[in-house]
Amino acid sequence: MKIQESAENYLETIYLLGQEGKTVRAIDIAAQLHFSKPSVSYAMKRLRENGYITVEDGGIIRLTDKGGEIAERMAQRHRLLTDYLMALGVDADTARQDACRIEHVISQQTFDALRAHVDNRQNGGSR
Repeated sequence: MKIQESAENYLETIYLLGQEGKTVRAIDIAAQLHFSKPSVSYAMKRLRENGYITVEDGGIIRLTDKGGEIAERMAQRHRLLTDYLMALGVDADTARQDACRIEHVISQQTFDALRAHVDNRQNGGSR
């Protein structure tokens, strides 16, 4: 099932904030993404209804297995694409911004080929 790019961004943000050891609430997501609290609250409602997150007492947001799977995939894509673009000489800010756009449209097949290429180069291959 394909979900919208905005939902992928929200899930990735929840994942990354959680990886930093933070308790994630809608206000934290709004601050991170520079979105309004009402926009984030609406998005969280939709993500909860679709089974991507749970919202616990105190407004604590947690990823479900389904949401976590998508979030991890987006974070992995973002990291690899950012690193790859920077290795090509793109400045860090531009690389992060471009990776954020690319991560949502690149096919799994192309991403897997790119990852294999990067892995091969890191292991001394010439592919």
